[in-house]
Amino acid sequence: MSAPVSSATPPFLPFTRPTIDDATIAGVAEVLRSGWITSGPQVKAFEAKLSEHCGGRPVRAFNSGTCTMEIALRIAGVGPGDEVITTPLTWVATSNVVLEVGARPVFVDIDPVTRLIDLDRAAAAITPATRAIIPVDLSGLPVDRDRLYALAQKHRLRVVEDAAQSFGSTWKGKRIGACGDFVSFSFHANKNITTVEGGCLVLNDEREAKLAEQYRLQGVMRSGQDGMEVELVGGKFNLTDVAARVGLGQLPHLTEFTTKRHELARAYFEAFAATPARALGLRLPVEDFAHTNWHMFQVVLPEERLTIKRADVMAKLQAAGIATGVHYPAIHLFALYRRLGWKDGDFPHAEYAGRNILTLPLFPTMTRADVARVVDTLVAILQAHQQS
Repeated sequence: MSAPVSSATPPFLPFTRPTIDDATIAGVAEVLRSGWITSGPQVKAFEAKLSEHCGGRPVRAFNSGTCTMEIALRIAGVGPGDEVITTPLTWVATSNVVLEVGARPVFVDIDPVTRLIDLDRAAAAITPATRAIIPVDLSGLPVDRDRLYALAQKHRLRVVEDAAQSFGSTWKGKRIGACGDFVSFSFHANKNITTVEGGCLVLNDEREAKLAEQYRLQGVMRSGQDGMEVELVGGKFNLTDVAARVGLGQLPHLTEFTTKRHELARAYFEAFAATPARALGLRLPVEDFAHTNWHMFQVVLPEERLTIKRADVMAKLQAAGIATGVHYPAIHLFALYRRLGWKDGDFPHAEYAGRNILTLPLFPTMTRADVARVVDTLVAILQAHQQS
């Protein structure tokens, strides 16, 4: 007798989900009971562990991976009249921080294969006003650090690495953050390790670390029992001990999380290889297992071959119990940036990706069966909506 066929609806699959163990949850409860819940000993301990991860470099923790970039620009002396080169295919925070310090972002198009900033175009965009470059490791795939720093050194530019997505990635055997100039990480809830909200900034020396501390909390410097001085305008960017305790619980699992993400990414490539996905025009990410932490698995839809738009594809996946994300629309086409002079057609590769990029589910508690379900469902949708 054959087994009965199950008609159960498969569970809903989010595009990401954090993994927080019971020991970390218990540790957070201990912090809450301690009465010291804002910045304190847990933040110090977290910074020390982050410094170990980054080869002993100074690291300071913050309440986001956005203010870290703003503070790096301020420490570098970037301000009104200066230009900062970056990519238009990233979270809008990357360029917003340039505006925040009074400088002007200068966008250059992406490499359509890697989806990272095109360093040849970046070199061509340098002017006497250029003071810095902000490369972005989209999906955790590192920008070529050798070419990046050769360019920066040639033109005496500061580098603020937007490594929000690449904690746990490497470049030629070295961890991202262990070398370079400023390195900004995010620990947002959707990152490979999380503090719920938060981030950190890797700095070059103790002088910069002290400046980062001032910018982090209203510019205040304390001395003795009651000494207090303010020399610069800071903000309110400190991380709480509650958040830091979550981070301390996450760090020991980084290798485990990264290994599982690699396994799932390989499963995606294998599953897509068994379908006509490439023949349908679907663009897969670069198959890099030497450097990337596989923060996200992103495909680019073939809009010219489809009778439906990305939003329709996402809705059909949602109806099948599969969540997806968009990371990201092209920044220069947001109203704020259009008012500053950018327009359609300025960066064709970034614009195509921005209209068609689709983030598929990828998180450590997923299974190969989940991956197969995502791939089969997506490919079926594409097949059903091909241009005739």
